[in-house]
Amino acid sequence: MDRKLKILLIEDNLIEIMKMKRTISLLKLEHSIQEAKNGEEALEVLEDKSNFPDLILLDLNMPKMSGIEFLNILKSTDDFKHIPTVILTTSDNQKDLFECYKIGISGYILKPLKYDDYVKKIEAVLTYWSTNELKQL
Repeated sequence: MDRKLKILLIEDNLIEIMKMKRTISLLKLEHSIQEAKNGEEALEVLEDKSNFPDLILLDLNMPKMSGIEFLNILKSTDDFKHIPTVILTTSDNQKDLFECYKIGISGYILKPLKYDDYVKKIEAVLTYWSTNELKQL
């Protein structure tokens, strides 16, 4: 049976946040989404160790703290580094891709232009992580 995921969506674009919520609703998924508009907000969310997300979806291009800066902090902190993190971005820059995998991401998804393609990608990612054996430490 698929698990209901607690997802931390780190995204500064309101349209992208609405698109994610619309997609989860369209797919009739019961995952919960907590939002953070940048890496600093996300670190504040993660301070509540009793409510860790099962999955982080992270945009790279954000104000205050870039996605890569956030990722470096996340993956170098013992309490957080186990949380699967999937990049969800428009950046097809190979340097970003390699840097993110070097830091320790679980996936790198390019946001497609067509909404139908976006739905398919999000469905695939969430299906995988809801069936994967996730362990909270």
